[in-house]
Amino acid sequence: MSPRAILSERGWAKFPATPDTLRWAEAAHDVADRILQDAEHQKTWLQCEGTWFVGVDVLPSDAAGALHGVPLRGPAVDALPAGQDLHPAQLSVIYPGYPKPRQGESDAAFRFREKRYAAHVDGILADGPKRRRFLREPHAIILGIALNDVPPEAGPLVVWSHSQVVMRGVFQQAFRGVPDDEWSDIDVTEVYTQARKSVFETCTPQTIPMQRGEMVLVHRLALHGIAPWRDTGRPWPSGRRIAYFRPQLTGGVADWISAD
Repeated sequence: MSPRAILSERGWAKFPATPDTLRWAEAAHDVADRILQDAEHQKTWLQCEGTWFVGVDVLPSDAAGALHGVPLRGPAVDALPAGQDLHPAQLSVIYPGYPKPRQGESDAAFRFREKRYAAHVDGILADGPKRRRFLREPHAIILGIALNDVPPEAGPLVVWSHSQVVMRGVFQQAFRGVPDDEWSDIDVTEVYTQARKSVFETCTPQTIPMQRGEMVLVHRLALHGIAPWRDTGRPWPSGRRIAYFRPQLTGGVADWISAD
């Protein structure tokens, strides 16, 4: 089964490391060392009481994903939509002790982070003082590449298998009859909350630990989050490092809820 078919059916696919992905991971890890020591980046991106460096778009990769002359290659990259430009990669680093409450996070929100891994669909963003949810960033796909070797308990990615099917049905109903260019104005808070509840009741959360150079693809509609860092019995100051790409759709926002 092709990676695209696996994504459509299960919602995620994992790929072993190759010489190309290991070279890219090594280059990105070296850049990450400098970024993580930068005071301004720490001020902006170090969240959850120092246990999560969010790092949106901080890796200086180019539109093809190359970093400092090292090209981004591998079977996961081959599965990206043809002609898809990539934004600078996110550097997501989880440290021992995650999760701790994020600044301004309510007790209920923190419990959700702790018990449900802050499960979310990328691009559905909270807005305004009441934190209502809207589709603001319709991504094509999520691609992650691990930058270092860590224990499997070190804050791994979690994806609810087949959850993209549930989410697609919910959002198709929510946007039915509404012109594409108005989708970002629709408040989806309630339907999104109910959809996540349905996923928790019907879909299986799959923990996806990753080692250096391994890649993962996640369907843009799949519910996913970060599991807590379980006690590994030893310090791990470098944290668990993954670079993520979330390219925007090129074929129009209607493709966001298409069946591919």
